[in-house]
Amino acid sequence: MARIAGIDLPRNKKVEFALPYIYGIGHTQSKKILDTSGISADIRVHELTEEQLLAIRNAIGDMLSVEGELRGQNSRNIKRLMDIGSYRGLRHRKGLPTRGQNTKNNARTRKGKKKTIAGKKKAAV
Repeated sequence: MARIAGIDLPRNKKVEFALPYIYGIGHTQSKKILDTSGISADIRVHELTEEQLLAIRNAIGDMLSVEGELRGQNSRNIKRLMDIGSYRGLRHRKGLPTRGQNTKNNARTRKGKKKTIAGKKKAAV
């Protein structure tokens, strides 16, 4: 069982496609890690030796911050924006999209389930 950065990698996948299971590593970073550690991208995870696993772990440790460290860094950045009261921080605080998307018709993912408001009553004449 290959365990890197606290994540169990899928055994039957090629290493190139298994590394992106780690938060903070995408396909491009996966290729770079394999190049620096000198491992073929065609090897399956269960075929890796301990030396190869160690080389991958060292390459990840040298190049990137991943998993809990990266998640903490992202949450601290968002918290900083909220604390200083920037526009983006206010949008995070209200749970609205932060990058200028339309909210009249869409943005249900950020706003949550629709809250229906009763219709306006007509004025009595």
